[in-house]
Amino acid sequence: MNNPSIYDQAPPYCHYYFDLIESDNLLIELEKNKQMVLDLIQTISSEKSEYAYAENKWSIKEVLRHLIETERILTYRALRFSRMDSTELPGFEEDAYIENARGMHYDLADLEKEFLFVREATISLYKPMTELQLNFRGIANKVNYTARSIGFMVVGHAIHHCRVIEERY
Repeated sequence: MNNPSIYDQAPPYCHYYFDLIESDNLLIELEKNKQMVLDLIQTISSEKSEYAYAENKWSIKEVLRHLIETERILTYRALRFSRMDSTELPGFEEDAYIENARGMHYDLADLEKEFLFVREATISLYKPMTELQLNFRGIANKVNYTARSIGFMVVGHAIHHCRVIEERY
Protein backbone atom coordinates (compact mmCIF):
# COMPACT_ATOMS: atom_id res chain seq x y z
CA MET A 1 0.00 0.00 0.00
CA ASN A 2 1.27 3.47 -0.85
CA ASN A 3 -0.33 5.32 2.07
CA PRO A 4 2.03 5.38 5.06
CA SER A 5 -0.49 7.31 7.17
CA ILE A 6 -2.78 4.27 7.32
CA TYR A 7 -0.20 2.56 9.54
CA ASP A 8 -0.78 5.28 12.15
CA GLN A 9 -4.53 4.60 12.11
CA ALA A 10 -4.45 1.05 13.49
CA PRO A 11 -2.42 -1.13 15.85
CA PRO A 12 0.80 -2.76 14.64
CA TYR A 13 -0.76 -6.20 14.12
CA CYS A 14 -2.86 -4.66 11.31
CA HIS A 15 0.24 -3.61 9.36
CA TYR A 16 0.74 -7.16 8.09
CA TYR A 17 -2.75 -7.00 6.53
CA PHE A 18 -2.13 -3.53 5.08
CA ASP A 19 1.06 -4.81 3.42
CA LEU A 20 -1.01 -7.34 1.43
CA ILE A 21 -2.98 -4.57 -0.31
CA GLU A 22 -1.86 -3.05 -3.61
CA SER A 23 -3.31 0.46 -3.55
CA ASP A 24 -4.62 3.03 -1.13
CA ASN A 25 -8.00 3.33 -2.87
CA LEU A 26 -10.31 1.58 -0.42
CA LEU A 27 -13.34 1.25 -2.69
CA ILE A 28 -11.30 -0.22 -5.54
CA GLU A 29 -9.61 -2.64 -3.15
CA LEU A 30 -12.94 -3.74 -1.65
CA GLU A 31 -14.30 -4.45 -5.15
CA LYS A 32 -11.16 -6.28 -6.32
CA ASN A 33 -11.09 -8.31 -3.14
CA LYS A 34 -14.77 -9.17 -3.48
CA GLN A 35 -14.06 -10.73 -6.86
CA MET A 36 -10.96 -12.50 -5.56
CA VAL A 37 -12.92 -14.18 -2.77
CA LEU A 38 -15.80 -15.11 -5.08
CA ASP A 39 -13.36 -16.56 -7.63
CA LEU A 40 -11.71 -18.64 -4.91
CA ILE A 41 -15.05 -19.97 -3.66
CA GLN A 42 -15.86 -21.08 -7.20
CA THR A 43 -12.79 -23.35 -7.18
CA ILE A 44 -13.84 -25.22 -4.01
CA SER A 45 -15.88 -28.38 -4.25
CA SER A 46 -18.57 -29.17 -1.70
CA GLU A 47 -16.48 -32.08 -0.41
CA LYS A 48 -13.32 -30.00 -0.12
CA SER A 49 -15.21 -27.26 1.75
CA GLU A 50 -15.46 -29.61 4.75
CA TYR A 51 -11.69 -30.22 4.82
CA ALA A 52 -9.36 -28.93 7.55
CA TYR A 53 -5.63 -29.26 6.87
CA ALA A 54 -4.76 -30.28 10.44
CA GLU A 55 -6.38 -31.25 13.70
CA ASN A 56 -7.91 -28.28 15.52
CA LYS A 57 -7.85 -26.16 12.35
CA TRP A 58 -10.95 -24.74 10.73
CA SER A 59 -12.50 -26.28 7.64
CA ILE A 60 -12.67 -24.14 4.51
CA LYS A 61 -16.34 -23.45 5.23
CA GLU A 62 -15.39 -22.31 8.73
CA VAL A 63 -12.70 -20.01 7.33
CA LEU A 64 -15.32 -18.48 5.03
CA ARG A 65 -17.75 -18.15 7.95
CA HIS A 66 -14.95 -16.40 9.88
CA LEU A 67 -14.37 -13.97 6.99
CA ILE A 68 -18.05 -13.06 6.85
CA GLU A 69 -18.49 -12.66 10.60
CA THR A 70 -15.28 -10.67 11.03
CA GLU A 71 -16.29 -8.33 8.21
CA ARG A 72 -19.66 -7.77 9.90
CA ILE A 73 -18.03 -6.97 13.23
CA LEU A 74 -15.36 -4.73 11.74
CA THR A 75 -17.80 -2.77 9.62
CA TYR A 76 -20.09 -2.28 12.61
CA ARG A 77 -17.11 -0.64 14.28
CA ALA A 78 -16.47 1.44 11.17
CA LEU A 79 -20.10 2.59 11.13
CA ARG A 80 -19.89 3.67 14.76
CA PHE A 81 -16.58 5.50 14.26
CA SER A 82 -17.73 7.17 11.04
CA ARG A 83 -20.66 8.61 12.97
CA MET A 84 -18.24 10.12 15.51
CA ASP A 85 -19.27 7.66 18.21
CA SER A 86 -16.44 7.56 20.75
CA THR A 87 -17.98 4.78 22.85
CA GLU A 88 -15.32 2.14 23.45
CA LEU A 89 -16.27 -1.12 21.73
CA PRO A 90 -15.39 -4.63 22.95
CA GLY A 91 -13.32 -7.23 21.18
CA PHE A 92 -14.57 -10.66 20.14
CA GLU A 93 -13.27 -14.20 20.34
CA GLU A 94 -13.09 -15.59 16.82
CA ASP A 95 -12.61 -19.21 17.89
CA ALA A 96 -15.72 -19.07 20.08
CA TYR A 97 -17.73 -17.66 17.18
CA ILE A 98 -16.74 -20.58 14.96
CA GLU A 99 -17.28 -23.10 17.74
CA ASN A 100 -20.76 -21.73 18.37
CA ALA A 101 -21.58 -21.71 14.65
CA ARG A 102 -20.80 -25.42 14.24
CA GLY A 103 -24.43 -26.47 14.69
CA MET A 104 -25.59 -24.22 11.87
CA HIS A 105 -26.55 -25.81 8.57
CA TYR A 106 -25.24 -24.02 5.49
CA ASP A 107 -23.55 -25.05 2.30
CA LEU A 108 -20.87 -23.44 0.18
CA ALA A 109 -23.43 -21.71 -2.05
CA ASP A 110 -25.03 -20.15 1.04
CA LEU A 111 -21.64 -18.84 2.17
CA GLU A 112 -20.93 -17.43 -1.27
CA LYS A 113 -24.23 -15.52 -1.29
CA GLU A 114 -23.77 -14.33 2.27
CA PHE A 115 -20.24 -13.11 1.56
CA LEU A 116 -21.49 -11.22 -1.47
CA PHE A 117 -24.34 -9.58 0.50
CA VAL A 118 -22.03 -8.60 3.35
CA ARG A 119 -19.36 -7.21 1.01
CA GLU A 120 -21.93 -5.21 -0.96
CA ALA A 121 -23.15 -3.77 2.35
CA THR A 122 -19.55 -2.91 3.27
CA ILE A 123 -19.02 -1.11 -0.04
CA SER A 124 -22.33 0.74 0.42
CA LEU A 125 -21.24 1.79 3.91
CA TYR A 126 -17.90 3.18 2.75
CA LYS A 127 -18.89 4.72 -0.58
CA PRO A 128 -20.43 7.96 0.74
CA MET A 129 -18.09 8.47 3.72
CA THR A 130 -16.38 11.83 4.02
CA GLU A 131 -12.71 12.27 4.91
CA LEU A 132 -13.78 13.36 8.40
CA GLN A 133 -15.81 10.18 8.84
CA LEU A 134 -13.04 7.97 7.47
CA ASN A 135 -10.47 9.53 9.80
CA PHE A 136 -12.41 9.62 13.09
CA ARG A 137 -10.55 7.62 15.73
CA GLY A 138 -12.41 5.17 17.90
CA ILE A 139 -11.45 2.44 20.32
CA ALA A 140 -12.25 -1.23 19.83
CA ASN A 141 -10.72 -4.03 21.84
CA LYS A 142 -8.76 -1.36 23.76
CA VAL A 143 -6.98 -0.16 20.58
CA ASN A 144 -7.39 2.94 18.38
CA TYR A 145 -8.65 2.58 14.81
CA THR A 146 -10.21 4.77 12.15
CA ALA A 147 -13.07 3.74 9.91
CA ARG A 148 -10.58 3.90 7.01
CA SER A 149 -8.10 1.55 8.67
CA ILE A 150 -10.91 -0.89 9.43
CA GLY A 151 -11.88 -0.95 5.75
CA PHE A 152 -8.35 -1.81 4.74
CA MET A 153 -8.24 -4.39 7.52
CA VAL A 154 -11.31 -6.07 5.98
CA VAL A 155 -9.49 -6.34 2.64
CA GLY A 156 -6.14 -7.51 4.03
CA HIS A 157 -7.79 -10.02 6.35
CA ALA A 158 -9.65 -11.58 3.41
CA ILE A 159 -6.46 -11.68 1.30
CA HIS A 160 -4.64 -13.41 4.15
CA HIS A 161 -7.27 -16.12 4.55
CA CYS A 162 -7.61 -16.67 0.80
CA ARG A 163 -3.87 -17.25 0.64
CA VAL A 164 -4.07 -19.71 3.53
CA ILE A 165 -6.83 -21.61 1.72
CA GLU A 166 -4.80 -21.66 -1.51
CA GLU A 167 -1.58 -22.78 0.23
CA ARG A 168 -2.81 -25.23 2.85
CA TYR A 169 -6.07 -26.65 1.64
